[in-house]
Amino acid sequence: MNTYLRIISYAKGLGWYIPQYVVSVILYSFFSVFNIALMAPMFEVLFQQNTSVVTPLSVPEYSFDINYLIDLFNYYSYQIMILHGKMGVLKFVGLTLVIAAFFSNIFRYITTVLLAIMRNRVIQGIRVDVFDKVTGLDIGYFTNERKGDIMSRITNDVQQVEHTVQDSLKVVFQEPIHLIFYFIALYTISPILMLYTLILLPLSGGLIAAIAKWLKKSAARTQKSMGNLSYHVEEAISGIRLIKAFTAREYISQKFKKEVANYARLSVSMSKKFDMASPISEFLGILIVAGLLILGGSMVLSDHPTLTGTGFITFILLFARVLQPAKSISSSLSSIQRGLASAERIFEITDTKPLITENNKGEVVGEFKEGIHFKNVSFKYEEEFVLKNISFELEKGKTIALVGMSGGGKSTIADLVPRFYDPSEGKITIDGIDLRKCTLNSVRQKMGIVTQESILFNDTILSNIAFGMENPSEEEVIKAAKIANAHDFIMDTPKGYQTVIGEDGAKLSGGQRQRLSIARAVMKNPDILILDEATSALDSHSERQVQEAITNLMSQRTSLVIAHRLSTIQHADEILVIEKGEIIERGNHSGLMEKGGKYKSLQDMQNIK
Repeated sequence: MNTYLRIISYAKGLGWYIPQYVVSVILYSFFSVFNIALMAPMFEVLFQQNTSVVTPLSVPEYSFDINYLIDLFNYYSYQIMILHGKMGVLKFVGLTLVIAAFFSNIFRYITTVLLAIMRNRVIQGIRVDVFDKVTGLDIGYFTNERKGDIMSRITNDVQQVEHTVQDSLKVVFQEPIHLIFYFIALYTISPILMLYTLILLPLSGGLIAAIAKWLKKSAARTQKSMGNLSYHVEEAISGIRLIKAFTAREYISQKFKKEVANYARLSVSMSKKFDMASPISEFLGILIVAGLLILGGSMVLSDHPTLTGTGFITFILLFARVLQPAKSISSSLSSIQRGLASAERIFEITDTKPLITENNKGEVVGEFKEGIHFKNVSFKYEEEFVLKNISFELEKGKTIALVGMSGGGKSTIADLVPRFYDPSEGKITIDGIDLRKCTLNSVRQKMGIVTQESILFNDTILSNIAFGMENPSEEEVIKAAKIANAHDFIMDTPKGYQTVIGEDGAKLSGGQRQRLSIARAVMKNPDILILDEATSALDSHSERQVQEAITNLMSQRTSLVIAHRLSTIQHADEILVIEKGEIIERGNHSGLMEKGGKYKSLQDMQNIK
């Protein structure tokens, strides 16, 4: 129930739509019932089974019930019969039916449109909420969770919840209102028969509800399997080059087939339960109709009939309509259970509390004046520490380089500076203020990051360089591109700065992608630069171009550089050698070379003289 209420809570902003929807449903139900209710007086007028009904002497006195409408119809029918005979009555009834059907379908259409608006508004709110939550989670969350499963929750699970919203509105408003009108009409014809239906219909509804509850567990397993499918697809597309290079298509295909088979098995199992609701409700409906035929027939055929034949026929016609909303409710209950299972997977994301949170009352970092200071910083992802007692100060305008073997903790140090993670022990300050006491935006706005893997979007070159900025001037973008040595190759592309570069910049070379990343950092004009092995994946020619761009970028800025190729950091103010999460050596290039320790051995391995 809590999950359902959370879904419905997204309807708060619908305002005036719900009352409009309810009124439309009421009018739709009224005209639908009125159509069938006309049948009884029509039969009685045509076949003259009850002269007391078909010969009203005056216009009936107004009262707010269906009998007034029937009496009014009888009066005018009789007047028309006197003037034009039975054919006149038939034409009058036909015209009345057409008018009632017209209004019934008009309000049915309005109901459908309003339902679509409310459904999409609710789903829009859920989608935006989930996306905002996902983008607001800390980096560590995405390390532990699979992207394919996250994508499945945002797409497939939200889609399933959309059906739940629609079915919920039907169960709560539309179908109950239909049933109320139908039961009022049934009561008018025969209270005894209506009581019979009221006793049996809830029994069948209870059985359907039990099936729906049983369905929820199967739905949860099926949606989880769909998440696994999305993960395998995303993984295969991301690694397509590797799959082809290692001729591993069959291996990947077998993994995917296994998951598809599992999803198919779960889906069939769920369908068996889901599809059980309709035939059961159909059978129970026929069972009730059979009982009505026996009971109602006995009332018509008895020596002292308490029900006319035409009234009984009309009752059966109305009850046939009652079965439709009853079946719709039973089917919707099953669908709602499937949606609730999906909603629980969605709310698992929205309920996740990020490890890194915005400090709304924190200090706003103003002009960068002094530097960044690591004070006895230790960090662990799970149980084991990957950084141990790290202390150093990156003064304004200075460059510190981090070097060492892979897995030593260099990238983790870099990730702590923009608060992608927080230290497990110790603290990091900017101008003497603990980063955790500062607002996230004010900290990150001071920083520009260029990583080994260029992260670009399937958009224009201009939009990628000016990423995150509103209404950037093209002159500023061109200036940033020139500083990053990117302007010339950009102008060689088909549409220059308006060229769309494909997903992750697939239409560009590695060096070109990296220079766009540097241009993006230049465009931001940050006080602090974090360069994470920005040239390690490039060939010699591209490396020279990128290194020149990096040199331009670092000019008069504070820089933290992670270097794989040690030739690029010889002019750093201080070099920290990181091994197994600890600083084992520190100093400038010449001092470390003279020391003859780990740094020198790293230089020797790269054959740098």
